[in-house]
Amino acid sequence: MRSALVIGTGLIGTSAALALAQRGVAVHLADHDREQARTAAALGAGSDEEPEGPVDLAIVAAPPAHVAAVLAHAMRRGVARGYLDVASVKGGPRRELEALGLDLSAYIGTHPMSGREKSGPLAATGDLFEGRPWVLTPTRDTDTEVLNLALELVSHCRAVPVVMDADAHDRAVALVSHMPHLVSSMVAARLEHADEAAVRLCGQGIRDVTRIAASDPRMWIDILSANPGPVADLLTDVAADLEETVQALRALQSSDDAKRREGAGGVEDVLRRGNAGQVRVPGKHGAAPRVYEVVAVLIDDQPGQLARIFADAGQAGVNVEDVRIEHATGQQAGLVQLMVEPKSAPVLSAALRERGWAIRQ
Repeated sequence: MRSALVIGTGLIGTSAALALAQRGVAVHLADHDREQARTAAALGAGSDEEPEGPVDLAIVAAPPAHVAAVLAHAMRRGVARGYLDVASVKGGPRRELEALGLDLSAYIGTHPMSGREKSGPLAATGDLFEGRPWVLTPTRDTDTEVLNLALELVSHCRAVPVVMDADAHDRAVALVSHMPHLVSSMVAARLEHADEAAVRLCGQGIRDVTRIAASDPRMWIDILSANPGPVADLLTDVAADLEETVQALRALQSSDDAKRREGAGGVEDVLRRGNAGQVRVPGKHGAAPRVYEVVAVLIDDQPGQLARIFADAGQAGVNVEDVRIEHATGQQAGLVQLMVEPKSAPVLSAALRERGWAIRQ
C-alpha cells in the first residue's frame, strides 16, 4: 500500500492515518468538517489536500448511520482501488450498499476493537490499535486484492486480524461493547443526583464500572441506532437477572430463616455466574487470562512517583503486567497496585522495600 484516503478524521480515522503515515504511506484526509481534517493534518496524520488520482485504499471512518452513503459516494467517484469502513456495526451498512446496487467486490467491512472515552483527532494516537483485535468481514464476493489491502492496514496498525461473519460480529459487539456501555451509563446515572457525601466515598470499584460512561452520547446514539435488536435482547436477559437479584435481596430482609437462605442462594448464584464469566475475558494481547499477584505500594501524589516505581521494578528485573491506582479520599496520597507474575511478587516487594517504598500487605 503506497497511498490511502481517510474519510472521517475523528479518533479512529486519525489514529489509523497516523499509523499509516508513520510507516511511509501517503495519506490524504477528508472530513465534512474541514477544520477537523486540518487538525489531523497538523498532527502529522497526512495531507488535507485531495489526492491527484485514485489511491490504493479508501478508509471510511464515519458514524454507522452515514457509512453507506459516504462509501457509495466514494465508490461512484472511483477514488480508490479498494474500500473499507471501520464502523462498529457491519451487517446494516453492507445491506444498505447492496440495496444501492453497488459492486461490492472492492469493499470489505472492518471494525478495529479499540477506542477511548475521548473523541476527535486530538484524542488520536498512532498506537491506538496495537495488539487489539481488528475484525474483517469478507464475503465470497470480496476481491482478494481488497482483502490483502485490509490485512496490510491491520498490519501497519499492529493490530490482530480476526475474520467474522458481519451479523455474528454485530451480535458479538452487542455483548462485549454496546450492552456494557449502556449498563455502565445506568450505574453512573445513579450518581447524578446522589448526596455529595456519598459521592465523595467513590473508590476504584465505581470508577472501573463507570469509566466508559464518560463517552460522547451523540456518538453512542449513532452506534446503538445501528445495532438496536441484539442490544435489546441482551438487556432483556440482564433485566431478568436484575429482577431475580432484587427479589433475592428482598428475601434477605425477611425474618424467616428459610427465605433468607433462599435469598442468599440467589445472590450467590449471580455472583458465581459473574465469576465464571469474568475469567473468560482475555488477558494481555488477547491471550488466555492469567492470574497475577498484586504488590500494593503507598505513594504520595507528587510528580515522578510512578516513574520511580517502574524504574525500581525494572532494576529488580520484574515486568509489571498491569497497574491500577486508587487515590485516597481527601488526601494527597494513593495506592498503586502492581500486577505481576506470582513468582515475581516476593522479589518485587523486597526490592521496593529496600528502596524505601511502603508496601501494603
